Amino acid sequence: MKGRIVNYRGGVNTQRANQIIISPEKSSSREDAAKMLGRKVEWKTPGGKVMVGKISRVHGRKGEVVARFKKGLPGQALGTEIEIRE
Repeated sequence: MKGRIVNYRGGVNTQRANQIIISPEKSSSREDAAKMLGRKVEWKTPGGKVMVGKISRVHGRKGEVVARFKKGLPGQALGTEIEIRE
């Protein structure tokens, strides 16, 4: 399943580069997003390296999720596609 990276997760004065908000293609409600918890996500760098993370929680009511990575994603990742694995 594909998804799109929306933004980093952050607050008023902070930004967490290792936590990103993802908008999956086939998810339009909080209930759809809750079914994806625990799945792995993969983002490929322009150089070909694969960075792997895990969906940790639901974000909002429109079916978005938050994924955590061990190391933060670069700014070039924002707005790009990400692969959601089973």
